[in-house]
Amino acid sequence: MRILLVEDDPTVRSFIVKGLRETGHVVEEADNGKDGLFLAVSENFDIIILDRMLPGGIDGLRILETLRAQNNTTPVLLLSALADVDERVAGLKAGGDDYMTKPFAFSELLARVEALARRGSAEQAPQTRLAVADLEMDLLSRTVKRGNEKIDLQPREFRLLEFLMRHAGQVVTRTMLLERVWDYHFDPQTNVIDVHVSRLRQKVDKPFETPLIHTIRNAGYILRAE
Repeated sequence: MRILLVEDDPTVRSFIVKGLRETGHVVEEADNGKDGLFLAVSENFDIIILDRMLPGGIDGLRILETLRAQNNTTPVLLLSALADVDERVAGLKAGGDDYMTKPFAFSELLARVEALARRGSAEQAPQTRLAVADLEMDLLSRTVKRGNEKIDLQPREFRLLEFLMRHAGQVVTRTMLLERVWDYHFDPQTNVIDVHVSRLRQKVDKPFETPLIHTIRNAGYILRAE
């Protein structure tokens, strides 16, 4: 499984990462809320292990609430030194799937991770349709329409729009687009992204009254209805 661990305590983080990797899992890690949120919304994971209290101005509950607001259903196991009932209830109400208090045995954590993975596999249905305002994308037929108008897209334009729609309401950086749409893990120093976004706007926004694709200066792009 591919697992994201967001934990600020270096000793606990190292302990968990070592154990998970020894049992064959791929682990990405973050030691603060800002980096943890970025990874959680920009990458795909089978499980997220999330510390309740984090530095960086973004705590575990805020990360969790952001994910659920974006319809991200990745199972989340919350970790916390806060053991009282109200804290556990708050974590579960925010969208957590399980809650463990520190300290804990790694064998129990691993068992809970595997149980969440089984539950997620049984419950998760493949997403076949994306929608933002009056813009709709059918992932099975590979068609896009806005209102009653069909929009014809080239394959790369389709991938670009799909990524923007999957991250609707979130600023998408050029680096994210290079890695996830063009499969570049370096900056080729070209304006390829700007050119494709411009073409996409001509098809998705220009013929319609309300623009959906917006440029965020010095950051990237965002797809949203204003």
